[in-house]
Amino acid sequence: MEHSKELREAVVRKALVGEVPQEVLAEEFGVSRTSVQNWLREYRNTGAGVVRKKERRPQEWTVEERLEALMQTHGLADEELGAWCRGQGLHTHHLVQWRRELLESAGSKESQRAMRALREENRTLKKELRRKDKALAETTALLVLKKKAASIWGEPEDD
Repeated sequence: MEHSKELREAVVRKALVGEVPQEVLAEEFGVSRTSVQNWLREYRNTGAGVVRKKERRPQEWTVEERLEALMQTHGLADEELGAWCRGQGLHTHHLVQWRRELLESAGSKESQRAMRALREENRTLKKELRRKDKALAETTALLVLKKKAASIWGEPEDD
């Protein structure tokens, strides 16, 4: 028996959102448990039958997207968090890891000291670069003047 696409989508969505056993879903929608299993397997393998976003690996998320995900999931109950993660193609351990990395990078004294040292080094290097640029400009100006003097008065004669 062929089931409609809408029915398949409804069953798969409900299976992914809630913690409802497949037997209960099959009974609720009037289909066999095997059909529910097949539709879920088909969805997980190909996304067929359900509109599905192109999934990205958690490592491909940008820092801004990670921060946004942490803000959206803050304070969600376990079931809601699980449903949100399934919808995004994540696991809860990714969120825990991202939160830990964010806190470590923002608050550690060592990172603040390292940033201060890097700023000081950057300031020193910029100062040295300005000094060398001035010396280079002065040398270039002297060479240009020497060439102009040579073209006006000619080359000096060696005795």
